Amino acid sequence: MDTSRHRSRRTLGHRLTFRTCGTLLVTAGLLASGCSSSGSTADASLVAALPESTPTELAPYYNQRLSWRACGVEGFECASMKAPLDYAKPAKGDIKLAVARKQATKKSGKLGSLLVNPGGPGGSAIGYLQSYAALGYPEKVRARYDMVAVDPRGVARSEPVTCLDGKEMDAYTQTDVTPDDRRETVALRASYQRFADGCEKNSKKILPHVSTVEAARDMDVLRAALGDAKLSYVGASYGTFLGATYAGLYPKRVGRLVLDGAMDPSLSARRMNRDQTAGFETAFQSFAKDCVGRGAECPIGTGGTRDAGKRLKSFFEAVDREPLRTGDASGRRLSEALATTGVIAAMYDEGAWPQLRDALTSAIRNKDGSGLLALSDSYYERDSSGEYANLMSANAAVNCLDLPPAFTTQEQVRKAVPDFEKASPVFGEGLAWSSLNCAHWPVKATGKPHRIEAKGAAPIVVVGTVRDPATPYRWAKALASQLSSGRLLTYEGDGHTAYGRGSRCVDSTINTYLLKGTPPAEGKRCS
Repeated sequence: MDTSRHRSRRTLGHRLTFRTCGTLLVTAGLLASGCSSSGSTADASLVAALPESTPTELAPYYNQRLSWRACGVEGFECASMKAPLDYAKPAKGDIKLAVARKQATKKSGKLGSLLVNPGGPGGSAIGYLQSYAALGYPEKVRARYDMVAVDPRGVARSEPVTCLDGKEMDAYTQTDVTPDDRRETVALRASYQRFADGCEKNSKKILPHVSTVEAARDMDVLRAALGDAKLSYVGASYGTFLGATYAGLYPKRVGRLVLDGAMDPSLSARRMNRDQTAGFETAFQSFAKDCVGRGAECPIGTGGTRDAGKRLKSFFEAVDREPLRTGDASGRRLSEALATTGVIAAMYDEGAWPQLRDALTSAIRNKDGSGLLALSDSYYERDSSGEYANLMSANAAVNCLDLPPAFTTQEQVRKAVPDFEKASPVFGEGLAWSSLNCAHWPVKATGKPHRIEAKGAAPIVVVGTVRDPATPYRWAKALASQLSSGRLLTYEGDGHTAYGRGSRCVDSTINTYLLKGTPPAEGKRCS
């Protein structure tokens, strides 16, 4: 969340990609942070459009031309783009952003560039482009668009935020986020403090300048550098928040925007995190129903879904008391935190359910935690050498800057736990405590909950999946209703995001929009 605010804005700490994009929005531990500390949207302000004319001090950025070069992946070109570190004070210096593209496969009938972003915040757009979008998007789309990605500021190849080294990250991801006593509560807060201190120490210069608004402004500089009059874009999960923010700032420059797995920017942190907690519970109920229907093959019982939830919760509690062996070369055992992350990771895509069943079977019946550890490592983007991608660092940096934390004290969390457990008896407690991660952040948040209308923008397609765990369907409905030209496309299915996940109806509808500019009919629903 992107948890998601992922966005997806935020909940779990990071992302897992099985077949498509769909990054979760999250931060440390498990839950997403962000938004205001209030509980309603009544005071949510509007995003104001920026002047259509380019300010003189920004002209050198808008007038730059990219120097493309081979970048080690066949068929792709890479370039560096300059952007101001601080748009309010361009004289403070520049940052370099990494850009990649794969040119349209046809020379005639080109529609310009199609920018893609997989979400996070913190997911590498270039990695997503090179591993999936430029190869797996429909051939008709790739034939007419140059497929383009820019790693947002602070992410991956674009001056990445760095907080902790591999061993420190191992400790961080294993920290108990369901504290049983004062000692464990102190340890959790100390973990968040060490993470924040590491970010300030290692990334002090860029840390105040990785907001979503700044990243959206970077996209407009890129649009100009690519020579496109308008921006066409496909964003997933947190990428929908980024795309919607662009539309709010530059409504007249909106080309064809697809916002898949949409977030509602008007929500407070507590409301957003609780909604996402309920979303993961909904996804778990779908998994549990499928699992118990398989009889003895299901490691969490053959009764109803409620019993399955109770058994999974009991398993988490047992692992909290006695972590499981994993065979990990660095000696890590499966803690409750890692086990929970592994389960939640598989909620993003029903295609991962068989892997989760196998992992739970090994853990519950054979006391072998290696399967769940592998799921958790994939989610956190930890490689076999023990090094982590900067996803978690960038995720926290963006979330904590975009919006103030949901909670600032442990007392506030304790009072909120019953509400979160009502949303999810299985995951609620951990997700409530995980939303405390921004309480120690060294940079004051610059954003707040807001509505995005983007008056004057061309039609924008907002995609919502009915049983999306990370970005609940109601968020897509809310964003589509806020956007003056929003058009909601509903997918009656499971998993996070919908485009490219097997629904011919969804794919053909989005392809028609991208190729012809024709948005879906009002009330369009797909299965």
